[in-house]
Amino acid sequence: MSPEVLVATVMRREGGSGVQTHVRTLVEHLEAAGSPVRVVSPFEAGSPLVRPVFAVRLALRPVSGAAGVWWYRYWHTAFLRAALGPALAAAREAAAVPPVVYAQCPGSALAALEVRDRLGASSGGRSPVVMAAHFNVSEADEWAGKGEIRPGGRLFRAIRDLEARVLPRLDGLVFVSEAARRDCLARVPAAAAVPSVVVPNAVPAAAPSPSAGPLRDLVTVGSLEPRKNQGYLLEVVAEARRRGRRCTLTVVGDGPQRRELERRAVALGVEDDVQLVGHRSDVPAWLGRHRVYCHTALTESFGIVLAEAMRAGLPVLAGAVGGIPEVVRDGVEGRHWPLDDVATATDLLLGLLDDDDARRRMGRAGSQRAADVLGADVVCPRLLGFLASLSARGAPAPAGGGPR
Repeated sequence: MSPEVLVATVMRREGGSGVQTHVRTLVEHLEAAGSPVRVVSPFEAGSPLVRPVFAVRLALRPVSGAAGVWWYRYWHTAFLRAALGPALAAAREAAAVPPVVYAQCPGSALAALEVRDRLGASSGGRSPVVMAAHFNVSEADEWAGKGEIRPGGRLFRAIRDLEARVLPRLDGLVFVSEAARRDCLARVPAAAAVPSVVVPNAVPAAAPSPSAGPLRDLVTVGSLEPRKNQGYLLEVVAEARRRGRRCTLTVVGDGPQRRELERRAVALGVEDDVQLVGHRSDVPAWLGRHRVYCHTALTESFGIVLAEAMRAGLPVLAGAVGGIPEVVRDGVEGRHWPLDDVATATDLLLGLLDDDDARRRMGRAGSQRAADVLGADVVCPRLLGFLASLSARGAPAPAGGGPR
């Protein structure tokens, strides 16, 4: 019997982030398979204060980015804790095997540990708390990469300290790449004693139909922030134009650097070639309207949009950083391009645009890999198997003795 999975997250279920895509794909797969699953977020706390309290961050951000981040983390965790208490109590009451709390960040994991410890053990056993490590190195580095907190500052150190305390207390860790596991355990060595597994992010097996519109050359998807490095891609497009080649580029996503990127496109003389279309809920459909997917992030634990682009049949250009080489193999599903050499990156881009056979070959390989290795029907059962094994450890021994 599969345990009920309580997905604990500070985010809404709907949204375009990698974490939200991970949660949505897992939940849809489990629901289709008839496995018990529930998403628990701060918005299930039932308090009329949730939205007003969260809105305070909007007033804090212009004054102090760090204050806004602290407010976000503190109150999202507090309201998640309030929602998770009754959810876990009800799940334990109804379950024959211990339900599993699958937390999506260290704050969610801390809330789950506190709730689990407060409730104590049930007759069905002890509910394991498992965390998916989506972050690059640390959530502190994620916030610093967005430009919202100072690297090495007080809040940066506090976030890292919290992770160092929480991770070793968990019953399981899920990493989306070997690179993510290596980086995390190097920073928090005590977490090496926690059972862990590497399970890549999953994508639905079937690619959606492309949205209507003319075919364009390049597309990139991501929040517009320093770590995503979209300004470098504008430089590549500008270099191609200096060589007499005009490449159309669609930038999907929004964020604090949008105005800066718009100004940069004008300064480089490529504003007519570049479309910044903002946030889109139908990203997979947008991908299918393009010839090549371009990724310029300076670090990625996985990069779910790479898998989505592969599923859509696009060859991928991406830097060989973090977990990306585990997703996109150089010369197979795409090419690894430099993130510090515009001329060489432009050579690779134009070479791929000029080689129809290579694009088709890489696109087919990407689609096949997305289905065979990254498809939800392959990945989700592996993840559920790991969660179920931890639930079985928490269950009481059979009456009359048995293996322990």
